[in-house]
Amino acid sequence: ALITLGCVMLRNCSLNNCSVGIATQDDLLQERFKGRVEYVENYFRFVVRELREIMSMLGVRQLNDMIGRTDLLDVNREIFPWKAKNIDFSRILYKPDVPESVGRYRLKEQDHGIDKVLDRKLIEISKPALVDRKKVKSEITIRNTNRTTGSMLSGEVCKRFGGEGLEEDTIHIKFRGTAGQSFAAWLAKGLTFELEGLANDYIGKGMSGGKLIVYPDRKSTYIPEENIIIGNTSFYGAISGSAYIRGIAGERFCIRNSGLYAVVEGVGDHGCEYMTGGRVLILGKTGRNFAAGMSGGIAYIYDKKGGFKDKCNLAMVELEKVNSDDKDVILSLLQGHYRYTQSPKAEELINEGDKMFDKFIKVMPLEYKRVLAGMKKKEKDSVEPSDG
Repeated sequence: ALITLGCVMLRNCSLNNCSVGIATQDDLLQERFKGRVEYVENYFRFVVRELREIMSMLGVRQLNDMIGRTDLLDVNREIFPWKAKNIDFSRILYKPDVPESVGRYRLKEQDHGIDKVLDRKLIEISKPALVDRKKVKSEITIRNTNRTTGSMLSGEVCKRFGGEGLEEDTIHIKFRGTAGQSFAAWLAKGLTFELEGLANDYIGKGMSGGKLIVYPDRKSTYIPEENIIIGNTSFYGAISGSAYIRGIAGERFCIRNSGLYAVVEGVGDHGCEYMTGGRVLILGKTGRNFAAGMSGGIAYIYDKKGGFKDKCNLAMVELEKVNSDDKDVILSLLQGHYRYTQSPKAEELINEGDKMFDKFIKVMPLEYKRVLAGMKKKEKDSVEPSDG
């Protein structure tokens, strides 16, 4: 399917220099993209036609009639590598003699418990917003058995309002407790999830414009900036939105982030791995191998004690001092972090004023820097008068 859109299998998707404009953020390269949705549709029509031809040769009318029919399979040893020449496939291809009542494919519905998930309750609570765009604010308890909480609600928002979603904070749900895996996955624009407690892995996966706030239980006695509050692989593939985490994240924070603006007070190993966009502000320590495969976006690290350079993977990024534009971004994120989480760490830095910027390190992907330079040059050339 990718080849029908123009991919020529250069195998350099992570380097931001795809010559046919598919896997790149470079506007100049993107202009070379010639793919159209009709090409993919046409490809799958050919796939279906070939499948029907094969089924006709076999004397089969429906796909269900092919399931489990190992008697219709044969082993072509001519295409095997030498190591596999003598493998015995008889047990894999064995077709047991069973009554017709034994189904080879799904004959009855399975109960996955999806009618009882927490999202059903969230959708009911959010009806005024979903129907009339009225603001909704509610509080609810959450447990670690509540997984992917928010995904179905986001689906309802997208179904009704498309990618534009709702106005900011239209639906504001405050949770108390420990959230299960993939909390706030695909959180749509207009949704604000506030969690007083802890969260498991994959929090904020695929976030799409929403706002996520996480801070410890008000009754807890531990120091947030010294303790892990969210799990591994957080904000995997996030597209847009904002996140404010008062505490430390596990490994692979903001992996494949392509547009989210996030604040956290420390991360484990492999932070910002394969990141392609967005901004990340880290107010504490990082683990090893930071920025591995990072081709876009910018990360700001508060390196109070030094030593970050030794933990950063410099294969695709360089370390810089922050400039005036960076300072505006950092201050804005800090102010948001304090407003939403009441973080003492954020308050302390804000009160330091301009002095704090001396301890910030900017992690800048080389390719992204080149792209930004090209965009500035193009913009400058378009406004400058010609010699004529």
